[in-house]
Amino acid sequence: MAVSRVLGIDPGSRVTGLGVIEAKGQTLRHIYSGCVRTTGSELGPRLGQIYRGVAHVIEKYKPDTISIEQVFMSKNAQSALVLGQARGAALLAAIHGQKAVSEYSALEIKNAIVGTGRATKEQVQQMVKMLLGLHDAPPTDAADALGCAICHIHNQQILRRISASDSVA
Repeated sequence: MAVSRVLGIDPGSRVTGLGVIEAKGQTLRHIYSGCVRTTGSELGPRLGQIYRGVAHVIEKYKPDTISIEQVFMSKNAQSALVLGQARGAALLAAIHGQKAVSEYSALEIKNAIVGTGRATKEQVQQMVKMLLGLHDAPPTDAADALGCAICHIHNQQILRRISASDSVA
């Protein structure tokens, strides 16, 4: 049975959540979770911190693939632009690490983890804790990143089942 390792990323300009999960069949195993907390007021150096933090996790935990949350539409265009730049720094680290990247909306992630796209951050935290058998719920940004990784794993399992049933037919 194949083992896959997925790095989930919840991008943010101040806090970027990261979570690594290993999947073997239906079994999920928590490998790492944490956050890149940027410092300073200048955006450029903060983007560099995000890039280096993500690159470090890729180098250390060697994920097979990367799953990242898509940017949501915001009423504040400036906030959406900054979030997009933070996401770009994380994507650049993934591409530099020669990793395949999959993207999921917050709605898709919440639906995969909790069963509803309108789940609260607390509900996501508790379900991630339960699904991974953790003693404590991870911080919200790390929980969102782990949720993104779990969403990708579930999505890939469904695609494999569909592919297998198509080849039988």
